[in-house]
Amino acid sequence: MDSEKDRISKAENQIKLFEETQVRAVWDEEAEKWWFSVLDVVGILTEQPDYKKVRNYWKWLKNKLIAEGSEVVSITNQKKMRTPDGKLRLTDVVDTEQIMRLVQSIPSKKAEPFKLWLAKVGSERLDETVDPELSINFAIQNYRRLGYSENWINQRIKSIEVRKALTDEWDKSGVKQGKEYATLTDLMSKTWSGMNTREYKQHKGLKKENLRDNMTNTELVLNMLAEVAATDISIARQPSGFDESAIVAKEGATVAKVARKQIEKSTGKPAVSKLSAAELGKRVLGDGNENTKSGNESVERRNKSTQSNKLGAIDA
Repeated sequence: MDSEKDRISKAENQIKLFEETQVRAVWDEEAEKWWFSVLDVVGILTEQPDYKKVRNYWKWLKNKLIAEGSEVVSITNQKKMRTPDGKLRLTDVVDTEQIMRLVQSIPSKKAEPFKLWLAKVGSERLDETVDPELSINFAIQNYRRLGYSENWINQRIKSIEVRKALTDEWDKSGVKQGKEYATLTDLMSKTWSGMNTREYKQHKGLKKENLRDNMTNTELVLNMLAEVAATDISIARQPSGFDESAIVAKEGATVAKVARKQIEKSTGKPAVSKLSAAELGKRVLGDGNENTKSGNESVERRNKSTQSNKLGAIDA
């Protein structure tokens, strides 16, 4: 497994723009999420362009939050980012969930515009832990623009609710966010589909795209079945810690594994599709084994279907 130093060196640093203000961001391939510079976020919320003053404010706020026992500070990470002097230095970074908590600590008229911007930045990999209403409303609009069917959108939004219920159980059981969350998710995916998250994405030819955004209806339902079963078992048994939660997670995923095998036996087709969102286009996503034409024809068909979307969505 890569060390933290190796992960930083492989990370993809980018500059995002919020109302023409730069926000340094780094994509963590292993954790599959964005990290944002705390100083850049604080500078936007306080509307303070002076880097030194922003740094001093964050130092003061950080000490204040530590005294209050805030989780924002206790789980703050550091990544190498380019500073105003042009050098790469370790700097405090936060993910989308931590930013939503940070926004609550800094009164700012930029708060709502920034949350909307944040949802847009992360739209390709919907983070179920940020402001639910904001994320879900934005996701529905985005999925419609991309030409997804209403049936698929309903399933996808439901899957967010199901996932949240499961992670709530993990929280109660003492499972730590980050690596332990990812490990349990991989365990469940491997159990019901035969592939962990990374293998599943490779199976579909995905890189940074959100895996669930590229699942068929059948795959979404099977994944939800695994998570619902694990949630119900967890509520009944009340596991304590990671190890006991892992046993519950595997049992829940086994329920979905049995269902997948039965579907494959009855249909004679694999339940786990190789198709990605670009190939699925606006077709009904229940049949993950539908024959496709060339990639160019697929994209052209998707663009046309998006333009004629009966929902009147604007073409992305």
